[in-house]
Amino acid sequence: MTSDDETEEARFVARLVARDEAAFNELVVAYERRVFALVFRMIGRREEAEDLAQEVFVQVFKAIDQFRGESKLSTWIFRIAVNLCKNKAKYLSRRKVGEQEDVHEIADRVDGDAGKGVTVSGAINRPDEILEGMQLERIVKRAIEQVDADFREVLILRDVEDMSYDEIAEVTGLPEGTVKSRIFRARAQLRALVEKALGDKLRSEKKA
Repeated sequence: MTSDDETEEARFVARLVARDEAAFNELVVAYERRVFALVFRMIGRREEAEDLAQEVFVQVFKAIDQFRGESKLSTWIFRIAVNLCKNKAKYLSRRKVGEQEDVHEIADRVDGDAGKGVTVSGAINRPDEILEGMQLERIVKRAIEQVDADFREVLILRDVEDMSYDEIAEVTGLPEGTVKSRIFRARAQLRALVEKALGDKLRSEKKA
């Protein structure tokens, strides 16, 4: 951020610390879509994600006076979101709630902005004319849901939220080297999943 941006954010945080209701409304408007998209991608259950996204802002409200400005406000908010997601995932696992919602339904329902930044160009050696852009985007979204949870977390933060490696390290608490390694492996998994989906699509079209 520029010095002007830092000054503006510091003023905004001061309003939040002062429990300025208008400031919290502005915060929710600014981040609710991104927070929900992140949580939904990580949890994979719409109802749970809606509740958890609300809980993120409750926690922000409760803990805002602990924000020291050592990172961007957005990074701090996403750290809260990621930690809540991890705790929820452990809880769901213990309760054996069941499998995640069908990845096809998830991909179709998540807001389109959640998929920005994720590309497979250059990774798949297939002609562009095989699928329309929207079909490919849908396949990528579905594939993201199938990437291993630990890898999906950093993939979303890097390629969907467009965070830097050091920001992801701050959000996740992982060493930067581990972040880079997991992103590499996540992209490899995503590439394989997308290629398989494209292959399945081609085979089904040939049979039709």
